[in-house]
Amino acid sequence: MRLILASGSARRRDLMTMCGYEFSVIPCAAEEEHTAASPAELVERLSLAKARAVFEALPEDEKTEAVVVGSDTVVALEGRIIGKPADEADAFDILKAESGKTNVVFTGVAVVSAAGESVAHDEATVRFAELTDDEINAYIATGEPMDKAGAYAIQGRFSLFINGIEGSYHTVVGLPVHLLYPMLAARGVKPKWL
Repeated sequence: MRLILASGSARRRDLMTMCGYEFSVIPCAAEEEHTAASPAELVERLSLAKARAVFEALPEDEKTEAVVVGSDTVVALEGRIIGKPADEADAFDILKAESGKTNVVFTGVAVVSAAGESVAHDEATVRFAELTDDEINAYIATGEPMDKAGAYAIQGRFSLFINGIEGSYHTVVGLPVHLLYPMLAARGVKPKWL
């Protein structure tokens, strides 16, 4: 089987590698919309759309051996879905709103192959410290928040401002590997060390 990650995210690549999967990367160019009845529905829909788009673009003779993984993450704060910041001013507004509060990270994961489709999501809560405007501006100046849902990376510099999480750390980073493993194992795809 050929395992394909439908994402250009370095964080998702790192998590797949850490788990011991051998895979190739085909980033999905599907449009990311952020309207849905709930964050859970949104991340499942986007994850599945990404995996489907990459699977459907494969040559017909490659589809029988291909297993494609798609994933998407959003943050919800006080019932409002927060995606990636549009610019530095938006990043500032997002981080200011999250300061001293708890947000919920939703990450979906989907697997598409000739055998069918599977999709699921996980959620984790993240507690922020109170942030000063200077801390927010300094963090934005690093460039780190610009391509992250919720404008922060828990595994990066922003870890200084995380007071705690409840749920899977990997869900917050961007790939719930504990959900992905059984989805792939059901298709005969396991990490190389297993």
